[in-house]
Amino acid sequence: MDKYIETPLTKEKVKEIEAGDYVYLTGTIYTARDAAHKRMMEEMSDGKKLPFDMENQIIYYLGPTPNREGQVIGSAGPTTSSRMDKYAPALLEQGLTGMIGKGKRSKDVISSMKKNTAVYFAAVGGAGALLSQCIKKSEVIAYDDLGTEAVRKLYVENLPVITVIDCKGNNLYETAAEKFRVKK
Repeated sequence: MDKYIETPLTKEKVKEIEAGDYVYLTGTIYTARDAAHKRMMEEMSDGKKLPFDMENQIIYYLGPTPNREGQVIGSAGPTTSSRMDKYAPALLEQGLTGMIGKGKRSKDVISSMKKNTAVYFAAVGGAGALLSQCIKKSEVIAYDDLGTEAVRKLYVENLPVITVIDCKGNNLYETAAEKFRVKK
């Protein structure tokens, strides 16, 4: 089912999203990859404030390529989500409600998603140039020294994602594989 969702991604909105739904996101989302996640965890351990309030927010696992003249951002394809698995539960505890990436998630992340009412979306890998057209504003807000892995605040319009894991733990990767096996 197609769903058009405006951020912030509240827990009430999350509860309406099911694995397999096509979702079009409009509003503010944030980017963070491995190095930014590591730094956020270090800052949390030191009692420092995170670069943005996680409550009802979405993190896109993205390290864009440099933008060309006249572009808001370069190619904006997802990175492999499992690299953020060791950090995700702590951010979900802080109120994060959505993650965008590609690939599978660990049992710990899925358990934390269920506990904290969050959802995992997949963006199509290899379609970064097309996805970048949905990004209307991009601003580095933290860790500029990390280059493409800096934390960015993005404004997106109808960013297309697929719900892979919903807040009940339903997992499209598993159900789709099972349907395929049954057909064979």
